[in-house]
Amino acid sequence: MKKVLVLCAALVGFVHAAGAATPFLKGDAAAGEAMTVACSACHGADGNSAVPNFPKLAGQGQRYLLKQLMDIRDGARPIPTMAGQVDNMTNQQLADIAAFYASKPVSGSRANPELVGLGETIFRAGIPARKVAACSGCHSPNGKGNSLAGYPALHGQHPEYIALQLREYRKGYDDPAGRTNDGDTKIMRANAFGLSDKEIDAVASYAAGLK
Repeated sequence: MKKVLVLCAALVGFVHAAGAATPFLKGDAAAGEAMTVACSACHGADGNSAVPNFPKLAGQGQRYLLKQLMDIRDGARPIPTMAGQVDNMTNQQLADIAAFYASKPVSGSRANPELVGLGETIFRAGIPARKVAACSGCHSPNGKGNSLAGYPALHGQHPEYIALQLREYRKGYDDPAGRTNDGDTKIMRANAFGLSDKEIDAVASYAAGLK
């Protein structure tokens, strides 16, 4: 029997080459649920984690989740706490797990009112002077992403988690120890590189609070 998948680390972030790089496999949500029993300790029974250390997986598109699982398995997205957890999983098993979480609604989140103004500006208009693109272009104006293209949803996610991933992408711009699985165009690394800590916190808070 395959080792039960323990998702005690990040699967959700921001990656922009998922549609082209990940083969589409139709997942079986029921089969996936049977492989995620242990995941509930960190991510909740339905993929809605209770603490920001662990991302909410519920409501993410299947294509995006599948790419993250494959990247973790294949070493493109190293996460120490996930080491060995998906090594023996087939693409189909990972697709089933992704389908299960994609079938669940995300629980929602709240934006910090003090950060909404700055966050909304960055999310909707970017920062042209620093070549930071508007987040809404890929993640949609309501933050629900584009599941067919493999662009993740941001609404309802823990804002702390979104901010962490942006900082990891910013680090990955010139340091391979950061997050680098956003494709050859480095779109997330390039955008995050142009953001200050305050701007990251603001846009993360705003995006998380979208409905």
